Amino acid sequence: MGRKLLLDKAHIEGIRYYDVYRKNGGYAAAEKALKSMTTDQVLDEVKKSGLRGRGGAGFPTGLKWSFIAKPEGVPRYLVCNADESEPGTFKDRYLMEFLPHLLIEGLLISSYTLGANSTYIYIRGEYAWIPDILEEAIAEAKKNGWLGKNIRGTGFDLEIYVQRGGGAYICGEETALIESLEGKRGNPRLKPPFPAVKVCGSRLPW
Repeated sequence: MGRKLLLDKAHIEGIRYYDVYRKNGGYAAAEKALKSMTTDQVLDEVKKSGLRGRGGAGFPTGLKWSFIAKPEGVPRYLVCNADESEPGTFKDRYLMEFLPHLLIEGLLISSYTLGANSTYIYIRGEYAWIPDILEEAIAEAKKNGWLGKNIRGTGFDLEIYVQRGGGAYICGEETALIESLEGKRGNPRLKPPFPAVKVCGSRLPW
């Protein structure tokens, strides 16, 4: 079922481009979330959906989102782990290569719900051609009002950045990925604290 939902439009010619994606229902979910739902309502929908992580543990996504600390005045960042270093896996590559706007729309809804105004796609270095596809899609989304300041008049701001990884397998682990994203050597951090609560007092350089 998950595969059908994610890839049911992958066969459509030109679906990686904004105009085709939009004509086939693209950004409708983001529009509904940003214009007619509160962040708590979106979170409740994710919980009710039964959506789970695909990393092996199958942890409920809505429950994981509810763990995010929300101290006032403290910026929050969303990081998309597209390192995908496991041998023989390519689910992330397939989505980014053929349905980049689907990823962007998902990140937009997620960022809105979690209160993040800066989002990063950390992609494995071996996917040398994928960042260009993502950057093009991000530019299209921004041109059409889905990224940047005051998205679609909703008052929500979001920028998405693509960061190429260095090809280290360990950077698939969340804290090692954050270290690498900050320009450091990709070594895991001691936990707790967990990234959803506090990133050890560090700050992303952008």
